[in-house]
Amino acid sequence: MTTDPQADLKALERHHDFFIGIDSDGCAFDTMEVKHKECFIPNTIKHWKLQAVSKYARAAAEFVNLYSKWRGINRFPALVMVTDLLRERPEVLKRCVKIPEMKSVRKWMNEETKLGNPALKEAVERTNDPELAQALRWSEAVNASVADMVHGVPPFPYCRESLDKASSRADMIVVSATPTAALPREWEEHGLAKYVSVIAGQEKGKKAEHLRLGAGGKFEPDHILMIGDAPGDMKAAKANNALFFPINPGHEEESWQALFEEGLDRFFSGIFAGEYETKLFEEFDKYLPDTPKWKSGTVEQSRD
Repeated sequence: MTTDPQADLKALERHHDFFIGIDSDGCAFDTMEVKHKECFIPNTIKHWKLQAVSKYARAAAEFVNLYSKWRGINRFPALVMVTDLLRERPEVLKRCVKIPEMKSVRKWMNEETKLGNPALKEAVERTNDPELAQALRWSEAVNASVADMVHGVPPFPYCRESLDKASSRADMIVVSATPTAALPREWEEHGLAKYVSVIAGQEKGKKAEHLRLGAGGKFEPDHILMIGDAPGDMKAAKANNALFFPINPGHEEESWQALFEEGLDRFFSGIFAGEYETKLFEEFDKYLPDTPKWKSGTVEQSRD
């Protein structure tokens, strides 16, 4: 008998009048840079044989996963976007390097809603597709690198204070595209797990599903708040007619402080929507471009 990975979200009971979903990587914790630069990118270069264009593969992966409007998306769509960017780049074309087209991965993504290793493993066992098997080996290697590398990264300043402030008035869950296995370790390591009822990762579906299953029909839409650092978090909120508070990339501490000192009070007082939220959106939109610098004609610079 197959266990429903979303059962805890569906069974979540309301204990307060408000509901808050919180993204993890890059939002609660400053883990995006170390995970992608030290874990994802080296494994992507190794497992997809991109050594001959490693500089460009790194630039494409950093753009998609860290410095663009796709920041924070699920690893499999991100992988496809990275290879698509590489196939378009003139410097890569000149080197006559074969870049994977990811046809099988694309097909699987179009058919599957829970884009995680368990679903991918089932697809590999069912189809014996070599590309899907390679994607699984890559994904498992990434997870092993993260487990080995990512430790001792505390939450952003004012994150803990904000969760503590909200805990008496809101039911809270983690809403993340990170594999579920890694999330409890990080939230428990820093004493934040006590604030959330469910820790939802990629195996439990997309972020919009997490919010819908956890809060939909249980709370008024203007009593639901998503906190995140990526446009995907905002889209998940809007898909549920919920409110959104952005943690601006590169300005995370200031964002959490603003949430702690003003945003939460506005949310609980019913004066968050409208002009205040619009101003937050406008500022958030400035930080993440949709075109890489090499396409726009500007000079690429390291953001290390």
